[in-house]
Amino acid sequence: MTSLSPGSADALLFDLGRVVLDIDFSKAIACWAGHAGLEPEAIVTRYERDSEAYRLHEVGRISDEDYFQSLRSSLGIGISDAQFLEGWNAIFAGEMPDIAELLPRAAKQMPLYAFSNTNRPHVDHFSKEYADLLGHFRALYLSSSIGLRKPDAEAFDHVVTAMGVPANRIVFFDDLAANVEGARARGLKAVHVTSPRDVGMALKALGI
Repeated sequence: MTSLSPGSADALLFDLGRVVLDIDFSKAIACWAGHAGLEPEAIVTRYERDSEAYRLHEVGRISDEDYFQSLRSSLGIGISDAQFLEGWNAIFAGEMPDIAELLPRAAKQMPLYAFSNTNRPHVDHFSKEYADLLGHFRALYLSSSIGLRKPDAEAFDHVVTAMGVPANRIVFFDDLAANVEGARARGLKAVHVTSPRDVGMALKALGI
């Protein structure tokens, strides 16, 4: 467990999905299935979240069109790029509970940053849809822009250097255990967010 106390951090670093923004991937599957004239169950088992194409798309090394073509092949459906994009961006299900209150409160005491594995269409979508909420962050470090993704050591080192804050003075919040472990391996304090309460409890421990 990460030990947090008042004065033990100089900056906070947040993952976006399921920490700041709620994600429901079943919405994408349902949208794609609808366009293909299928039941969601017919394609959900074929979807591989962490495929090679998925990872390459997240670091900006293949185009949206190439990624959607990979889905067309793996899911066995012949829908258009526009229909894939519609489902792809349908996954954003609003803000996580209480985060709209917690972020501005925390931002009054120390700088906030975000670090997310994401892709260009999602960035275009959430940057507009959640502009007010994301405005609390001084900078967003996005895998599709920096060409690096969590939990790779190089990715955390890049973000720490860009923030200009010692790693051991950064508290990082993420919902995936692998990313939490990756952050800790690079010297950051890290909180595994398994429920919306975890962020609020960590901020309380920090005296925020």
